[in-house]
Amino acid sequence: MGNLVVVGTDSSPSGTAAVELAAAEAARRRAELRVVYALNWPVRPMYAPLDTTPLDRVLAEAADRARGVAPELTVTEAMVPGDTVSVLEAESRGADLLVLGARGVGGFLGMLLGSTAASVAAHSRCPVMVAREEPAGPGPIVLCVDGSPAGAAAVGFAFAEAALRGAEIAAVHAWLPDHAPAGTGVESPERLLSQALAGHAERHPDVTVRQEVASGEVREVLIERSRTAQLVVAGARGRGGFAGLLLGSVSQALLHHAHSSVVVVRGEA
Repeated sequence: MGNLVVVGTDSSPSGTAAVELAAAEAARRRAELRVVYALNWPVRPMYAPLDTTPLDRVLAEAADRARGVAPELTVTEAMVPGDTVSVLEAESRGADLLVLGARGVGGFLGMLLGSTAASVAAHSRCPVMVAREEPAGPGPIVLCVDGSPAGAAAVGFAFAEAALRGAEIAAVHAWLPDHAPAGTGVESPERLLSQALAGHAERHPDVTVRQEVASGEVREVLIERSRTAQLVVAGARGRGGFAGLLLGSVSQALLHHAHSSVVVVRGEA
């Protein structure tokens, strides 16, 4: 794990939840926390003054809330002009984790869980965690295992996160048996799951892993498992996706519909 967590915030309850979660994540990593507000200022006459005082207050209050969660944190603040996705992508380049709220009131998070969430998760250079307002329970970290390159990166993230949290991993591979091609030598779902996890358990011997092969549509299975999860981790794009797409349908469905916080992890570029 690295040494910088970035959180995007606004004055909404969801933005507050993101700050609190980001502070906890930074404390676990012994990392610095950077609290950012994207200044999507509306079009105005060139002579009109730019008064950011209310936004400065929002930013300062968010930083204070982060310090309240973890007083030992080093917290910095930044108001960055530009459109949301561009600001977030630039911030992600120097970060180890980018945390966002599920929905906001404008500014940074105004369109999140519309086009912005998908764009951020697709283009971020680091894992993206989308926080729910409800606090996480003591459930497992649900890990989506699909055998894809992004899925492999998600496996590594989930094990490291579980070690930091002292949490159990529920590794789930969902498939539809009726849709599996016959006689093509495709590996069994059990074998795919065990191979995807191979080596990680040895590197993290204190992490308990439960393996599950579930019969069903992947998105529906994972959304259901998220009801009792403290976190769901998935790759940005899974097997069988179109090569030109940076974010797959499973990741998008989780961002919109999961009951727990979600982390989307991109594979190597």
